[in-house]
Amino acid sequence: MNQIHQLDINPKMITGLQGIIQGGVSVKDFSAVTKLSDAESKIILDEFIKNDIGTKENNSYLFEDGDKLKTAIFLLEKGYSIDEISVALEWRDFEGLTAEILSEKNFAVMKNMMLTKPRMEIDVVGIRLGIAILIDCKHWKRYSSSALSTAVKKQIERTKQYVEKTPGAIAVPVIVTLYQDKIDFIENVPIVPIFQFASFIDEFYGNIDKMNTIGTD
Repeated sequence: MNQIHQLDINPKMITGLQGIIQGGVSVKDFSAVTKLSDAESKIILDEFIKNDIGTKENNSYLFEDGDKLKTAIFLLEKGYSIDEISVALEWRDFEGLTAEILSEKNFAVMKNMMLTKPRMEIDVVGIRLGIAILIDCKHWKRYSSSALSTAVKKQIERTKQYVEKTPGAIAVPVIVTLYQDKIDFIENVPIVPIFQFASFIDEFYGNIDKMNTIGTD
């Protein structure tokens, strides 16, 4: 994964988040999206590149799925406002980074898996060593314990459906969110802040006995 711990802090970096679009973007494209001048846009784009966020090819700046959220997490850790940062983020940013982390941890990854009868969608599925992690990515500005409990119950139901339709499957439901400050559990389902997701996966198999593990009877 790209390293961003050395990213320069530019006062307009949050504004620049909105211009991080998967694929290629020119300075003029970036300027049109962010409403920054061409000169300011080039400065911010070059700072991204200098700090291994995206690559430059001719006059295009190329970004990968998850680059926007990785930058946003860095800004959060530097004390920037969640409210400001969240304006530039979409729920697909969470999916992209979550899937990328799983892939780098040697999981087979699927995004937006659709189950039928009943129709249900699972944001991200990661499979390794015979165990599937089924992830619901929540981009909530504010949340209550009751809202999290409802999300957990729905994810447990999705996981049960997945296991029913996947012979021999063992699966663990997980919720990933931006606004949590620490890993929590509801009904033994982990609620994981995105900035701790990589370390959560590193410790996953050692802690699986504490989690709601669903398998075929």
